[in-house]
Amino acid sequence: MGAVWLGRDEVLGRQVAIKRIGMAPGGSSPDLLRAEREARLAARLNHPHVVAVFDLVDEDDAQWLVMEYVEGSTLAELVRKNGALPVDEAAAIVVQAADALAAAHDAGIVHRDVKPSNILVTPEGQVKLSDFGIARAEADASLTQTGLVTGSPAYISPEVASGRQATDLSDVWSLGATLFHALAGAPPYDIGDNVIGGLYRIVHEEPPRLDTAGWLAPVLESSMTVDPGGRWSMRQVVDFLRAGPSATPPRPVPDRRTLAVDTGSSSTQVMSRVLPQPTADPGGRRARRPGRLLPILSGLAIIALLTVIGVLVGMNAGDDGGQAGAPNDAPTSQAPPTSKAPDEPTQEGMESFIESYLQTASSDPAVGFRLLTPQFQSESPRYDQFWGSVSNIQLLNISADPDALTVSYTYRYDLDGSGTTTEDIDLRLEFVDGDYLIAGEA
Repeated sequence: MGAVWLGRDEVLGRQVAIKRIGMAPGGSSPDLLRAEREARLAARLNHPHVVAVFDLVDEDDAQWLVMEYVEGSTLAELVRKNGALPVDEAAAIVVQAADALAAAHDAGIVHRDVKPSNILVTPEGQVKLSDFGIARAEADASLTQTGLVTGSPAYISPEVASGRQATDLSDVWSLGATLFHALAGAPPYDIGDNVIGGLYRIVHEEPPRLDTAGWLAPVLESSMTVDPGGRWSMRQVVDFLRAGPSATPPRPVPDRRTLAVDTGSSSTQVMSRVLPQPTADPGGRRARRPGRLLPILSGLAIIALLTVIGVLVGMNAGDDGGQAGAPNDAPTSQAPPTSKAPDEPTQEGMESFIESYLQTASSDPAVGFRLLTPQFQSESPRYDQFWGSVSNIQLLNISADPDALTVSYTYRYDLDGSGTTTEDIDLRLEFVDGDYLIAGEA
């Protein structure tokens, strides 16, 4: 993302880490939107195990993040220098990172790039989680783009590798993969130059296991499991690690929609979570259903993966051979960031936003509801009821008109109590400061 320098705050008399924001792929100016996102999200987390962001400075046509300086090394460097860590030492490090991630999830933030080079460790053993540059807050669709997979290949979850949106359970997988690296001395997947082959293995093969994991084996097994619904929450990971070798493994919390990867084919399947069922309309009419397209089933995931190979190869540095990105490394390895938001609506951007919105709404209707304009929200009193009653979605076609700010699609779905339905839908969007909202049905 950019070089990190050691600096001095002359007002407060303290050392700080200063990151100059790098260029987006193909861009001619620094990606200030990503810098603002990182600063804003990190500022929401006042946590002892999160690197604090003090300021975002725009000076002389350059943008700088001013952050807490953490003296020490990354977990990636520790493993590279010392080899595989003892079980108890690995647990003492990972539990602190897990605590930071649990706080982020409680605040509605998904980190999306958990890996050993983003875990800083001081000589005293204190851990700081860094780099919220590709983190994503709930209802923030600005980062999602068609064909873009975010994260470092060796540590991303199967659902993200197959083109789905990252959730808090995706962070759980990545932390498990990070723990695997600490215990084995190497990443769980040897990606190398064959990114597509590596991602295919993540999606279709059983996760690797370690015979030397000791009492941490349940953490690996319950974090690196293909079905997100079978994973522990991050808070459960923290509780287990704090309890130590005598801990009783908890059961996953069954309160969220899960994305189960079909290891027998190239597609992913959406598994419905238990949501409140719709109540009958007093007038006997079907409730109004805004934005009724659910996520595109990613049978075309390989196409998306081919699109992002260049991004993923760059992001692989720092953990399995590249230079680590600790604040006191100047400059650090550069990982390509996401593209800067466009100044005007585009067909690609509109279709990407709709897909992102629908993924969000299908995972959490309350969050998806926030991506409607206030006016459309007032016109959609039974929004939650619809999203909790739909299953077996098939997208038949989709197209967007940037000039008219409309999106049209045809899809087939099963609605509880009503059987299978095929419908043509037209939506109107709003576009303000690079962000889209759903304004209504056209």
